[in-house]
Amino acid sequence: QKAKRIYGVLEKQFRTYYQIATRQPGITGENLLRLLESRLDNAVYRLGFASSRDEARQMVRHGHFTVDGRRVDIPSFRLRPGAVIAVSDKSKEMTAIKAALISSSKIEVPGWLEVDVEKLQGRVLSLPNREQIEAPIREQLIVELYSK
Repeated sequence: QKAKRIYGVLEKQFRTYYQIATRQPGITGENLLRLLESRLDNAVYRLGFASSRDEARQMVRHGHFTVDGRRVDIPSFRLRPGAVIAVSDKSKEMTAIKAALISSSKIEVPGWLEVDVEKLQGRVLSLPNREQIEAPIREQLIVELYSK
């Protein structure tokens, strides 16, 4: 329940993520967290372009970000390694983004992401591994709950 709340995902979507995670090679719980972390709204938050995941979700919804040069307004858009997330040209002057960047300058960007504050863009270096995901989630309990 905690994971759904942290990432702002509803039950049906969460269940779908779980289904995808079980089909991937490796540990299901880690796969699930990796899927949740690689959502566009989460990456926008992690890069420091928004001060919360909810704000990131709304900004993505309103089309303030591009992925590899194309405007994306779907918060659950799955990022791949090498993807470049940038603030769209018309949104570069937004006070919310500037305020978030100022407050996030104290927060460390996770190792799987790289941010260029000058250009207002970030890059996905790789998909996150479990050590890079700081969410206080016990994924084993989620797997036990959903595997029934």
